[in-house]
Amino acid sequence: MTSATVVPIVDEGLGNSTYLLDLGDGRGLVVEPSRDLRTVRAASQRRGLLIAFAVDTHLHADFLSGSRRLAVSDSAQVLASSAGRREFAHTGLRDGDEIDLGGLVLRALATPGHTHEHLSFLLLDGSRPLGVFTGGSLLVGSAARTDLVSPDRTEELARAQYRSLRRLTELADDVPVWPTHGAGSFCSAPRGSARTSTIGTERATNALLRSPDEDTFVRALLRSLGSYPPYFRRLSEVNRRGPGLLDGSPPLPDLPMPRVLSLLGAGAHLIDVRPMAGFSAGHPRGALSIPLRPAFATWLGWLAPPEAALVILRDADQDRDADQDPEEIVWQAAKIGYDHLVGQVAGGMHGWRAAGAPVQELPLVTAAQIGRARMLDIRQATEFVAGHVPGALHVELGDIPTRAADLPPGPMVVMCGHGERAMSAASLLARAGHHDLAVLDGGPESWAAVTGRPLQVGW
Repeated sequence: MTSATVVPIVDEGLGNSTYLLDLGDGRGLVVEPSRDLRTVRAASQRRGLLIAFAVDTHLHADFLSGSRRLAVSDSAQVLASSAGRREFAHTGLRDGDEIDLGGLVLRALATPGHTHEHLSFLLLDGSRPLGVFTGGSLLVGSAARTDLVSPDRTEELARAQYRSLRRLTELADDVPVWPTHGAGSFCSAPRGSARTSTIGTERATNALLRSPDEDTFVRALLRSLGSYPPYFRRLSEVNRRGPGLLDGSPPLPDLPMPRVLSLLGAGAHLIDVRPMAGFSAGHPRGALSIPLRPAFATWLGWLAPPEAALVILRDADQDRDADQDPEEIVWQAAKIGYDHLVGQVAGGMHGWRAAGAPVQELPLVTAAQIGRARMLDIRQATEFVAGHVPGALHVELGDIPTRAADLPPGPMVVMCGHGERAMSAASLLARAGHHDLAVLDGGPESWAAVTGRPLQVGW
């Protein structure tokens, strides 16, 4: 009996999992590799593996695939659905096709729903299932959204998702489930810490699987669909054509202030990646605050225009932490197709101030300092209805650029769950001409603790 080891590699920011399969003979197979291959490289090198296969379950909308890069740099065989019509070298698979991995077998299972060309992959040792890579089909406690291909196909794909999940649950209870999307993904994974599961656990606990019929399932799935970043509408086509190949880590050169001002004058956007306390104390007028953290890529893609040149402002000491260095900024941007980072402000905020360029402040306040100020809650709708400050206005962060003019003038405290997203929203509002803004350092629970009043649930 052949053994195999599956190593999950989690992208906490995008909420996705890549899987490295050790084939036991010095070769590896990677499922759902991102364009940012650093963690995959590190994991395979630790095990002394050469990547022989790269697998994509579907045309991803939330990140750019690294499969094409692995084919070019590692001579990996790319395995994907033939219905995806990818325009680069790959092995196109249909339902029931099998790939001999040298002792193990990978069988393609057509599971449309999340996308029309979606495949799950059943890993077999002879006739014994070792697990199933379910991609965007069966998730832990849920199923992935079906509204990313086309609005007029959403219900059709939801019905296909119902049938796909029923097909997967015909597998034995003890078969491990290895999905791509997990908590934090805007592909509709629920909150929770579990990233993998089993068929039996999902059959017993997944609310969607307990739907008595197809119509009930479809209604429940469609009701769960929230907003998603606009780059989701572009990336699947980029993945179909084949993402551009990046050689090594793209640079983020220092830009002298005259060059920075010239770029900004020509329409470049300034992205301030410092922690929110630094942005609050002083930032360039018009800068967009997106603190560098695991979710940086998502909010960059949601709030910054994809075609604009981007200039980064960061503190010189941010790279004391490995996840705060310039390479992290560039790779997070690259994995969602933002390849127009032209450089960073030389000297950071010190360089900006030294040049005499305009500086603004955006105060942070505690819950005890809010008083009777109008409050704007910019969390996702599902977060807001779960519990919010009574009377708070609600506009999701992703809608602020188009809704800023609709908001009333005057003093306003912007809030989210902790403060980072609220600072992004406040920076957008300030750029749109709003004044007397402050950001809550905390969330609705902070307000409830200070006031002793309950949060409002629902709308």
